[in-house]
Amino acid sequence: MTTQRLPFPIPDERAHLFVDSYADMHGLVEDLVVPAGIPEAAATVLATARELLRQSYYCYEFSTVAVMHSLIAVEIVLRDRIPDAGKKPLHQLIKQGASDGILTARQAEYLDDGRKIRNGMAHGQTTHAVMPPAMAVPMVTTSFAIVSELCTAPT
Repeated sequence: MTTQRLPFPIPDERAHLFVDSYADMHGLVEDLVVPAGIPEAAATVLATARELLRQSYYCYEFSTVAVMHSLIAVEIVLRDRIPDAGKKPLHQLIKQGASDGILTARQAEYLDDGRKIRNGMAHGQTTHAVMPPAMAVPMVTTSFAIVSELCTAPT
């Protein structure tokens, strides 16, 4: 069996379109603080999404993965907040969350747009989607905000 020696990470050449150095990546994500008191599974997923954004300095495509991952955290919390969520698909959770007043119309719209992007990638309809970090950061920030709001709102 041969082993492959992978090189140490080098910055993706596209990274310099949005930051000068890896240290600057910290500034992009410093406001993405995992809210206290959220379910552990959602907290772990949000922390991973934040780290994927930081690491997009080395692998540009990680910013797209970060957005998809942050939506998982929202789905975890929706399943926790919506009675009888069971195995309902995300689009039904979004619709029910909006009709029950758990989600605002704007949050539901954002989540449905994100769901469509995620589904396109998961089901092979979108074979290669690159979302620049400048576009990904606000989307991940919105997921952080929705999770925080859902977990602090009265049940």
